[in-house]
Amino acid sequence: MKSQLTAFFIVVCALVQAQVKIQGKVIDSETLKPIPYADIRLPELKVSATSNSDGTFYIESTGNTNQLSVSKTGFETANYILENKIDYNYVAQLFVAEEETEEDNGTVDLQTAVVSAKKKRLKKKENPAYAILREVWKRKKKNGLKSIPHYQYDEYEKLEFDISNVDSTFMKRKIFKGMEFVFEKVDTSSINGKTYLPAFLNESIYKVAGINKPSTKERRELVANKTSGFEKNEVVASTVKNLFRDIDVYDNRVNILDIKFVSPIATDGFAVYDYELKDTIDVDGVESYRIKYYPRREGELTFKGELYISKDSYAVKEVVMETTKEINVNFVRNIFMNLQYDIPNDSVFYPKKEYAMLDMSILSKKEDSKGIFAHKTVNYYNYDFETSNPESYYYERLDPAKSALNEKSDEFWVENRPEALTKDQEGIYETLEQLNKVPKFNNIVKGIEVFGSGYYNVLNAIDIGNLYSSFGYNEIEGVRLRAGARTYFSQNDMWRAQGFLAYGFRDNKFKYGADFRTMFNKFNRFQIGIGTKRDVEQLAATLTSSDGIMTRSFASSSIISQGNNAYLSSNNLTNIYTSIEPWKNVTFRVDGNYQLIKPADSSLFSVAYEKDGKIKETVTNSSVSVSVIARPGAKYSQYGIDRYEMSTLAPTLMLRYTKGLKGVINSDFEYDKLQFLYSQPILIGSFGKSLITVEAGKTFQGVPLSLMSAIPGNESYGQVYGTFSQLDYYEFVTDEYVTMNYEHHFNGWILNKVPLIKKLKLREVGFLRAAYGDISDKSKAINRSTIQYFAPNQQIYYEYGFGIENIGFGNIRPLRVDFNWRGNYNNLPDVRKFGVTVGMDWSF
Repeated sequence: MKSQLTAFFIVVCALVQAQVKIQGKVIDSETLKPIPYADIRLPELKVSATSNSDGTFYIESTGNTNQLSVSKTGFETANYILENKIDYNYVAQLFVAEEETEEDNGTVDLQTAVVSAKKKRLKKKENPAYAILREVWKRKKKNGLKSIPHYQYDEYEKLEFDISNVDSTFMKRKIFKGMEFVFEKVDTSSINGKTYLPAFLNESIYKVAGINKPSTKERRELVANKTSGFEKNEVVASTVKNLFRDIDVYDNRVNILDIKFVSPIATDGFAVYDYELKDTIDVDGVESYRIKYYPRREGELTFKGELYISKDSYAVKEVVMETTKEINVNFVRNIFMNLQYDIPNDSVFYPKKEYAMLDMSILSKKEDSKGIFAHKTVNYYNYDFETSNPESYYYERLDPAKSALNEKSDEFWVENRPEALTKDQEGIYETLEQLNKVPKFNNIVKGIEVFGSGYYNVLNAIDIGNLYSSFGYNEIEGVRLRAGARTYFSQNDMWRAQGFLAYGFRDNKFKYGADFRTMFNKFNRFQIGIGTKRDVEQLAATLTSSDGIMTRSFASSSIISQGNNAYLSSNNLTNIYTSIEPWKNVTFRVDGNYQLIKPADSSLFSVAYEKDGKIKETVTNSSVSVSVIARPGAKYSQYGIDRYEMSTLAPTLMLRYTKGLKGVINSDFEYDKLQFLYSQPILIGSFGKSLITVEAGKTFQGVPLSLMSAIPGNESYGQVYGTFSQLDYYEFVTDEYVTMNYEHHFNGWILNKVPLIKKLKLREVGFLRAAYGDISDKSKAINRSTIQYFAPNQQIYYEYGFGIENIGFGNIRPLRVDFNWRGNYNNLPDVRKFGVTVGMDWSF
């Protein structure tokens, strides 16, 4: 009975809230085959849509009409009278048009040539849309905010998560017992007609101000923020926001999910799109050409949709972009965007409104499988180009706490929203407040948090974990178990204590570590920390050592390796540090380290060296290092001591100087060491994404093996970026080095063009790794270890290969298999000339 009432409620809501909802298919009347990319219109309401590659479509409007128009070049336009204004099984048939001719008088003519469905597409210069787009390219507009001395405006941002494809079977599941009231909010999407249940809503209003002279700087201050009440709503909101990127449709390629799609107005658009000039239409008082576009080939990173081009200024007034069903993007069934602009003059535009939706699914891309809708709506309003502020105003560091949360009354929101919430959105806040009082719901949320973070929270004070680091294996310890914990009162804790305890069942020894960190100032992130650990580690696994006591090398924890690794060290490390961020994303850090290093098993491996005529097996090292770390463009959602970093294309640059302090706490060596690191992901048009890392360093005095820089090998079968898969640990030892790791992910650019194989949605990867280094005579002279020093100083050592990624089923495609070849130094004993490594990647 309850399910019947719910179904009745959904139908009533549909009748009240939307006058027209038509879902169906466009077919050829003769062959009965689907017609892709047909133009679907409600002409009286000026609402339009485009059929998918399989001919299916959905069109909706809150207006009232009974007229439906369907057209496609090569077919006669069909005009229908809707008997039922809500119909989810509509079939529209089109008849092939007779051939007609058209004289070309050199002007933009709306009477496009009608071409038989069996004939080739129009040549570019014969297409009326080409003449219009050529004028757009000639007058390529720029965002006016970048060309004026100063500006300010208000920005309203709305983020929403929905559960999609909610049906009666889903509602009846036992897991929802006691939570049935949430289904009163079920509605259908105006984009694709799927049912959905709103699950999260976040609203924010910002005051944005910027200058372009004498320098470019923008200030973005949160005025108000309101969320649906999840305990960690800031992370949820940031996650939704991070799914979207700022888009300039005038760019040839637009970035979505760090994947470059071809813009519909790209100068090379005619190579990948077909364009049809349909008619002219009034858009906010601006007479505009309406151009339909769709991809020429399946599987490419393209869109289908409509362009609205101003007849006077040839500027984009509005653009609708929607991906096709064949896109090779994991977890994403569909991407829809509607971008609207104001055009004050012939040279610039201003953003007016942006709406974007991702239709995401976890297991399968089938249209009826459960998933998530992620929405982002942004309104730009109250532009002011007259008010001027002191230059210091734009450089002021805002309170990060207020930048994360600034709640206002309901009355404030009613008065200040530029557009009202829908009835469903208004009810989300109340519904989720009710949900938070249901124990079963809180248990579900907690389970998801544990899966995502690897930590289980106890009493809202302690996190147990990381659960994913509980098990390991190496030659010295055998099976290794590890348990850890950390304080966790909130996502913005200003201090944190953490520790771990581990036990090896072969060496029968306990290992442990603990640290404490606190931050005094949330503006410049001034903090100090102290920690210590006693652990078994592979010191030759990285060139640039990580900052932190709790980190652990993959090389001493891999379960399956290509050989027996006995080159492990017992590392007794105590660290004290302080750091500060005087400028945004620029950190200065000072570390003091005291370290005792000896072999984990002296019968298998020695780190011995000669000092003052004596052979020593233990290295005592006291040092101070100063680091400058820059992350220009990086974005963070939290302000506590541990921040959540959102995925960006921000580079990492680090410069570190280390001074060895001989005689301080019995330290054995005085030395000077300089290191540099640069790493950055780079999008390269439609060809995919590259990741490049360059590291360089030099130690200016002779030091023993444990303090030198070994070119990082990888003897495991796993993939570890930054290492050399065909090198053993300590195969190359240096005290000055330069390395480069480069890999390019083609995102299926090649395999998507191969028949049959493209159905597997595999993606190709190419990579090159190189290293050059040398070793001083002073370092060689004191070596008494079991490692015979050899540096890649005769020629640059290199590895190369290719990989296949995106291996799996449905949306679960995490596997990557690499085929690695060693380029040179193949005359050395027992080298691995070829190897296969396996990795995991959950990217889009």
